Amino acid sequence: MVALDGKVALVAGATRGAGRGIAVELGAAGATVYVTGRTTRERRSEYDRPETIEETAELVTAAGGQGIAVPTDHLVPEQVRALVKRIDAEQGRLDLLVNDIWGGELLTEWDVPVWEHDLDKGLRILRLGVDTHAITSHHALPLLLRTPGGLVVEVTDGTADYNSGTYRLSFFYDLVKTAVLRMAFALGRELGPRGATAVALTPGWMRSELMLDTYGVTEENWRDALAREPHFCISETPRFTGRAVAALAADPAVARWNGTSLSSGELARVYGFTDLDGSRPDAWRYIVEVQDPGRPADPTGYR
Repeated sequence: MVALDGKVALVAGATRGAGRGIAVELGAAGATVYVTGRTTRERRSEYDRPETIEETAELVTAAGGQGIAVPTDHLVPEQVRALVKRIDAEQGRLDLLVNDIWGGELLTEWDVPVWEHDLDKGLRILRLGVDTHAITSHHALPLLLRTPGGLVVEVTDGTADYNSGTYRLSFFYDLVKTAVLRMAFALGRELGPRGATAVALTPGWMRSELMLDTYGVTEENWRDALAREPHFCISETPRFTGRAVAALAADPAVARWNGTSLSSGELARVYGFTDLDGSRPDAWRYIVEVQDPGRPADPTGYR
């Protein structure tokens, strides 16, 4: 039995990274998945990377679901409005909204105080990481609420506990990732009485396409990066986060998580799923107990 057969999902920001991993795992569970982003086979975003939303949709279909690519700039309300109108016309429902829109890695100036950080880049980071989520929720939630039991997943970086006491190495990055956590809390208050659920979800140290390129490795030889960064030993694939979302979407008691902050590693312990290699990396526990205190890299007991 396919857990999400007949369910309709929108993964906003599914070109690569966590968004792609989430979309593929939802497809593997049988869902129809609308995948959006700005990079298509005809046009690249300022990221100038080769991954496209068409590829993501094809991976969703190959996994067992139905992938539908819709080019969308989530900063343009009319494009988002048209996207939701299309989903309504074609499916008549929306069961799951994943707000994974980001795009700020190449704009963030790490360890640079706000008064020295390029202001235009900083404000663009805020727009990409905050405004996009608000615009998408504004237009998509009326459709999601039409069917009882809907779920919204706000994807961020860091748990609420971790981010509340940890500076994330950039004023603008810190602000965005904390804002998304608060979005899930606020949406939980608005959606809960109306029969839907909202959560914030963070991956661990994710082996995204960009991260693998940064270390000059591939998924097949990712451990070669440990010579450069030993703590990369706790890293996980984007599909691990995807399995977390699929588990939440299939849980009839998902409302117990409403308004909370969750991590992929935490949910793996609860739902029993693993990463592609059969392990269960618990990155945020590792970061707090091993990496941040400056202890030697050792994933024993954490994956």
